[in-house]
Amino acid sequence: MTATRKIDKSKMVVVEGSYAVAHSVKVCRPNVISAYPITPQTHIVEDLSQFMADGEIQNCEYINVESEFSAISALVGSSAAGARSYSATTSQGLELMHEVLFNVSGMRLPVVMTVANRAVSAPINIWNDQQDSISQRDTGWIQLYAEDTQEASDMTAQAFKIAEDKDVLLPAMVCMDGFILSHVYEPVILLEQDLVDKYLPTYDPEFTLDPSDPRSFGAFADPSTYTEFRFLQQKAMETALQKIEDAANEFNELFGRYYGGLIDEYETEDAEIIIMAMGSIIGTVKDVIDARRSKGEKIGLLKVRSFRPFPKEAIKKVLKDAKVVVVLDKNISIGLNEGALFTETKSCLYNTDVNVPVVGYMIGHGGRDIPVGTIENIIDEAKSVISSGIKTESQFTDVREDLI
Repeated sequence: MTATRKIDKSKMVVVEGSYAVAHSVKVCRPNVISAYPITPQTHIVEDLSQFMADGEIQNCEYINVESEFSAISALVGSSAAGARSYSATTSQGLELMHEVLFNVSGMRLPVVMTVANRAVSAPINIWNDQQDSISQRDTGWIQLYAEDTQEASDMTAQAFKIAEDKDVLLPAMVCMDGFILSHVYEPVILLEQDLVDKYLPTYDPEFTLDPSDPRSFGAFADPSTYTEFRFLQQKAMETALQKIEDAANEFNELFGRYYGGLIDEYETEDAEIIIMAMGSIIGTVKDVIDARRSKGEKIGLLKVRSFRPFPKEAIKKVLKDAKVVVVLDKNISIGLNEGALFTETKSCLYNTDVNVPVVGYMIGHGGRDIPVGTIENIIDEAKSVISSGIKTESQFTDVREDLI
């Protein structure tokens, strides 16, 4: 099912992306917000702080902390005590949370966090790529990637619904490209409180820290039991695959906006070349596809919304008839010379009946512009792969030779 959005222009307002996300958090009725400001996430928590000061968020504690490590640590306690808990971060702040991210997932605490994707140091860089969240892919958090501001806003409510599902109980990151989405002003439909109340029930955890019913969270596990905890986390991720689809469908029924659940397709039905990507680059790719299709070229797009859990079966189904797959990554696994989406895609096609060349391009590092011309050149190279039959590997794009 391809994404559809029912746009009621009378409901649209022009706001900053960060404000739209903060508004979504507000109408999800959080009980605890804990965050430390860091560019380009800062405006999200500033807006939430203002909502608190103005009395627009009720029954909620806003915790001022001294670091991102403290921010996520505070939410371990609040979520374990039964509170709907939220944070936002980016880049070095997310990396500083790394140790505790494992704890949140291992204790099955459904914390939701917005990640305004930003490059990591060194050298210091405050612009966008997706290295920060990709570096946390094995911490046991659901990771959802937004194409635009409207999706980042709507995805926030979906993330709470998925994470808090009693068959999932895993934390979730909503990833939105820093500055490109967090600081852009564009028309969006803000989530309506009455509809969110219908969509997202009050958080009612089965297990909480309660003196009247003592229990342990994150207890010591020796080798005779540790494996089973990891096994159950993996099973919860597998369950989340369907829950993500369900959340998207239920959201569509109430709000009239559908984004695809795990993935979204654009002009893939007859596509010989399929481009795969995550995040805000999707808009540029769609423009190029439209221009190429007007000339009779069969090019399509496979947008990956859910990177964790990774939707293997859904991806295989879309790619099975393509002649070449092009994967665009705003990250790199240094030493492997591949981006994460490229690696995952190759892995899910290995030893299957889907026999298609997969080529990868690492682009947009540290906020480097990705113009239409870059996508055009990548498509031309992909066409040569079809004609030659050569399967190529991943490569950097637009490297400045004068700086090497």
